[in-house]
Amino acid sequence: MSKILIIGGSLGGLLAANVLHREGHDVCVLEKVRGSMDGRGAGIVTHDALFAGLQRAGLDGTETLGVQVQQRVALDVDGQEVAMLEMPQILTSWSRLYDALHQLLPAERYVQGVVVQKIDNDATGAVVHGLTAEGVKTWSADLVIASDGIRSVVRQQFAPQVQPEYAGYVAWRGVCDESVLSERTLKSVFEKFGFGLPAGEQIIGYPVAGQGNDTRPGHRAYNFVWYRAASEVTLAALLTDADGTHYQGGIPPGKVDWRQIADMRQAARTLLAPQFAEMIEKTAQPFLQPIFDVRSEQVAFGRVGLMGDASFVARPHIGMGVTKAAQDAVALADAIGEHGATPQALLAYEKNRLPEGQAAVARARWLGAYMQAQTNSLSAQQAGRSARDVVSETAIDLGRYGHLSNFPGEAAYRPDFAAVASTIL
Repeated sequence: MSKILIIGGSLGGLLAANVLHREGHDVCVLEKVRGSMDGRGAGIVTHDALFAGLQRAGLDGTETLGVQVQQRVALDVDGQEVAMLEMPQILTSWSRLYDALHQLLPAERYVQGVVVQKIDNDATGAVVHGLTAEGVKTWSADLVIASDGIRSVVRQQFAPQVQPEYAGYVAWRGVCDESVLSERTLKSVFEKFGFGLPAGEQIIGYPVAGQGNDTRPGHRAYNFVWYRAASEVTLAALLTDADGTHYQGGIPPGKVDWRQIADMRQAARTLLAPQFAEMIEKTAQPFLQPIFDVRSEQVAFGRVGLMGDASFVARPHIGMGVTKAAQDAVALADAIGEHGATPQALLAYEKNRLPEGQAAVARARWLGAYMQAQTNSLSAQQAGRSARDVVSETAIDLGRYGHLSNFPGEAAYRPDFAAVASTIL
């Protein structure tokens, strides 16, 4: 039985830990946060590969994890339908997945309050040094898998040249309770994957489980993501709270300046369909997410491997963040099953996942170029895509709906990624 440490106890880390634990490995998750993490995050778009990963992790009945939608709809600024597509999909939430995955893993294998400082890594094994409330502690393992997010301290140690690249825009996000919405909003968009595409803006939304992870009609919520251009100067202001404290890279949800929220809500009334403006107005605590790209050239470093957002971050337009982590977890387990808990296993994992991660970043950049082109005063036609194109291409399961997409980097999802990468990056 191999000993494997997972750095980071969010969804990616829990997926990897559960898959590896079920396959007989001695797994321990080290998470820096103390206490409950429930209620973090917002909506998650599912894909068939995510459900396959969840089942591999031991989670049965995955069809009950979310809310099924049948259609996608785009609304103009007056709230009128301008595009409608039949595209069945299941939408879930961070909280619902976290709760299910956390309960699967034995409590003693999930250690909180550990701030990883460094990792020693040689031919015989790896040692993690972490700061806890009791002082510095060490953990030894055959392999260490880093799933510690976009600002990964492990990636910073082993690949410091890979840094998040700001995309030039932010996403205002939030979740609005179904019970407070008007009949017009409930009937026109709530049961659908919704889109709004005014010039210089892009908003999407979809229904998810409500409080207590409740998916019953009347108890659900609507998750929205509103992309807005923000210069470096504007971003600095957005990441500064009402007391003048600046949060580099990202601001905690409860710290977003109330004046910035008020300005955003006022803009929604002017720019967005009334249905979306209503949701934003009635969301108690909208939060802010700067949009970044992270693109790695290497994810295996001896006995240390990167996965999830520690290795690649693709803009949310592809809706693949958690699915990508699930694919990473499965690929890791397969490689370890074939090669044992060895550096060779991580090299096999890297060969599998590196082109896929790079392709995901490329596709997400291509989808984001629509919004960026709009913010640069170009029309949708100049950006090369109509509103219907955007609706049909955003956050889709390529395994099901790839036929709707003919983006320039489509070949990147085949092994010849390097031959076409220069045309889309």
